[in-house]
Amino acid sequence: MKKKLIIVGIAGGSGSGKSSISRYIANYYNHQDNIIELDSYYHDLKHLSMSDRGRNNFDHPDAIDFDLMIKHLNKLIDGKEILVPIYDYKNHVRTEQFKKIKANKIIILEGLFALLKKEIRKLVNIKVFIETDEETRLKRRIKRDIKYRRRTYDSVIKQYNETVKPMYDNYIEPTKEYADIIIQRGVKNTVAIDQLITKINLMNKDEIKVR
Repeated sequence: MKKKLIIVGIAGGSGSGKSSISRYIANYYNHQDNIIELDSYYHDLKHLSMSDRGRNNFDHPDAIDFDLMIKHLNKLIDGKEILVPIYDYKNHVRTEQFKKIKANKIIILEGLFALLKKEIRKLVNIKVFIETDEETRLKRRIKRDIKYRRRTYDSVIKQYNETVKPMYDNYIEPTKEYADIIIQRGVKNTVAIDQLITKINLMNKDEIKVR
């Protein structure tokens, strides 16, 4: 008999704390390698010049290869392993490397648009939205992009005002209505995280062993 696979979808704005909560849940169940980052499915822009790549709106849903991601989720549900692309954020291309993920009880899908598509929501067992105030999200975005993505402060602010905030208002914040659990204040909200863990355990209490 095939073991039940639980997919937890974690959505929220850039800098809301999605990654921290994803890591917390993955560590709790000792499934550190079972996080699928939606950003890994950015379209490969090798066919464009660097200047054209830089003009792409990476905060719009069209930047994501949802077809490949949905195909991968279905493969996991069928018990097969997948090879998730590893994206080069500096050059806006997919590398030749992949992250191998096995169908190992709990899969965490995290990203801006984790709850956007109806086809994804049908595959996700538990839908989570991380709600964090705009000031905090912007501060985290500035710190991350300067440190890890080699951006300047001015370029981060410009991108935030021109694309990040409008895309959040248009595409991300509205997906909150689909959430089973809304977590405010990120990973510090231990009450809400305990609710999430309880929900996961109840979905498959016979299969899942916690640390």
